[in-house]
Amino acid sequence: MDKVRIDKWLWAARFFKTRALAKNAIENGKVQIDGQKPKPSRMLELGVSLTIRQGYDEKIVDVIRLSDQRRGAPQAQELYRETNQSIAVREKAAAERKALNSSQPQHEKPNKKQRRQIHRFIRG
Repeated sequence: MDKVRIDKWLWAARFFKTRALAKNAIENGKVQIDGQKPKPSRMLELGVSLTIRQGYDEKIVDVIRLSDQRRGAPQAQELYRETNQSIAVREKAAAERKALNSSQPQHEKPNKKQRRQIHRFIRG
């Protein structure tokens, strides 16, 4: 196999759960091939660099194998190699998000005893 559709490859590499989700991501500009927005039917070749945005994360991966069949996660990870720079940027962003979330106070729902105390306080 020397060429495969990009939406099939993204699905087979387990970046998206369904081909429809992969197609929507491509159409919405969340996937780029060498910095350009492709169509879902674009044929993907070996050695191409993909930029994939998922949620807060942006991954830059190099295609090292092609497949149009979805397999287990270990086999899917053999289809691509994420760049070292991409890994470093993602880990740094994740650490910043974690630090930001831990610095903000967590508001929990009051338990039954606390609700009774609140009601007593409000009623006077």
